[in-house]
Amino acid sequence: MSVLRIFSIGALLVIVSIPLFSCSDKHPSAIGLSDSKLGPCPSSPNCFSSDDHDSDHIIAPFQLVKPANEVWPVVREIVSELPRTRIMKETEDYLHAECRSFLFGFVDDLELHLRPANEIIAVRSAARSGYSDFGVNRRRIESLRAALLSRGMIR
Repeated sequence: MSVLRIFSIGALLVIVSIPLFSCSDKHPSAIGLSDSKLGPCPSSPNCFSSDDHDSDHIIAPFQLVKPANEVWPVVREIVSELPRTRIMKETEDYLHAECRSFLFGFVDDLELHLRPANEIIAVRSAARSGYSDFGVNRRRIESLRAALLSRGMIR
């Protein structure tokens, strides 16, 4: 058997096995609200949260310009239309969705917490595994921000 053939078979096995491992990600303990705040980000650079205090993970919340009861259904609609995204939990002021990567199916957790008294939606997007996400979680939040801006829901 040639070296090229052995290398090709090995590379194929790695590519086929990665999705199997990525689908087995455990549900992280930081998901959900604690004292009306989203969970903290880990030290890795693959998480962004408007409730975080670390300058490497902080991102601005969404500032409402319309009443919360008008904005929240639009938020839900936009999140439900994100590719490879499934809403896992939804209440009148909280939404948790799992977002899977295209190629390997790695899971990211997207959370939104409506805070009408502060006229904001707190947001958190984090990879469940790995160290770097190549900016995917930040781009996801900014994409949501752009979609809400274009509909006149936030500033």
